[in-house]
Amino acid sequence: MKFSLKLLFSTMIVMALALGFSGFYFVNYVFETSLQREIGQALDESSILRFAFETAALNVPAKYSVLPDSTVEEIASNLEKSGRTSSRLVRIFGEDKQVLYASDEFMADEGLLMQTNGNMKSYRVINVDAKYYIHTCVILDTLDRILYLETMRNVTGVFTERALGFSLYRRVTFIMLFVGTVIMHLIASLLTKPIRLLTKATKQMAGGDYAYRAKKVSHDELGQLTTDFNEMANALEKNIAMLEEELEAREEFMGAFAHELKTPLTAIIGYADMLRSHKLDEEKSLMSANYIYTEGKRLEAMSLRLLDIIVTKRSEAELRQYSAEEIFTYLKEMYGDDRGMVFRFSYESGMIWAEVNLIKTVLVNLIDNACKASEEGSVVEVKGVNRENGYYFAVIDAGIGIPQEEQHKIVKAFYMVDKSRARSKNGAGLGLALCAEILEIHHSRLEIESEPNKGSCIGFLLPKKEVTYG
Repeated sequence: MKFSLKLLFSTMIVMALALGFSGFYFVNYVFETSLQREIGQALDESSILRFAFETAALNVPAKYSVLPDSTVEEIASNLEKSGRTSSRLVRIFGEDKQVLYASDEFMADEGLLMQTNGNMKSYRVINVDAKYYIHTCVILDTLDRILYLETMRNVTGVFTERALGFSLYRRVTFIMLFVGTVIMHLIASLLTKPIRLLTKATKQMAGGDYAYRAKKVSHDELGQLTTDFNEMANALEKNIAMLEEELEAREEFMGAFAHELKTPLTAIIGYADMLRSHKLDEEKSLMSANYIYTEGKRLEAMSLRLLDIIVTKRSEAELRQYSAEEIFTYLKEMYGDDRGMVFRFSYESGMIWAEVNLIKTVLVNLIDNACKASEEGSVVEVKGVNRENGYYFAVIDAGIGIPQEEQHKIVKAFYMVDKSRARSKNGAGLGLALCAEILEIHHSRLEIESEPNKGSCIGFLLPKKEVTYG
């Protein structure tokens, strides 16, 4: 069953119960009030009749010491006649509880008479021939006689009004339930509209339409749910896009890797086959062997770099505090002017949080790239600056530079700005990709400033504490 129908039915059940109980209480309250009023009037009338009877009895001539039965009948007849307009019915019993006088329509049994004693007033509500009466009984004390006066007051109208009240309320309740059902159906449809839209959105997304968003039609909790759903959809779409991009990058990586392997392997196989199947002079043999050695070393370096990248992605760095001077001492010892370049090292004292061997790898790669991008005899500057928020390293060269539109690509594996130049210097396009991975686990990243034919400045900042890089 749909939620809107559940909401509709539950509301109508509650409404029906509320109307039923309230209607029963209201009609019954009016009935009880009216009945109590009639009972009070009947008892008052009974008291008035008793007083009138006893007064009339006192006016009986003194020759009678005991009130005669004939006089009782006469007084009772006069009392009945005086109350014709109120449909008064009268009955009188003697001491022996024998009927002395009774109205023609007085049909009540003698049950109330048997319950009356002393000076008490008694009454009951009776049903005679589908009519309702208030039956009263009081004791008369006249001229040394004890008599019993009974009256019947017709209250059928009160019970008729109750029946009409219940009938009217049932009709009103039915109409209200019908109208309420129509209105609640509209309200339920309106209230559940956000749910229907969310359901549609989930089906669309399940079908592969990740760009579909649920329309927000309210500002309540369901509206907030719609907003949260759309935010979740945005995050999901973003993650899917990232996964697709990663998959594409992985495919590009595999394609580039295959190409990087195919070219040197083809050449190595070719030269090896030539050495195996032909007698070459010393110069050609040396050239072939030298090419095989050079390309073999390049493949070795590339495989080691790839292994480093894979290991770096799957490990956590153990950051410790080191002196920046220790790193620059290592670089000075490693690089000299004998490489055909001029190296200048300038640094400020300071402490860094890092896995020092990995940071050395980053700097070595940056320096090697600077050398590959520069002409022989060029200056390569390595700087270290102690900043307030961390320690900054930078490698500056005057080489070929990197175009603005390609600066975001250089951290991708196998990407090279000048492929022919890089390969001539045994480059494979993996150095900066490794640097990016190492810096990521150090909560840092490469900062690139470069202009074509003017050189580049590639640096990174190591935070003083272990905080997520923003």
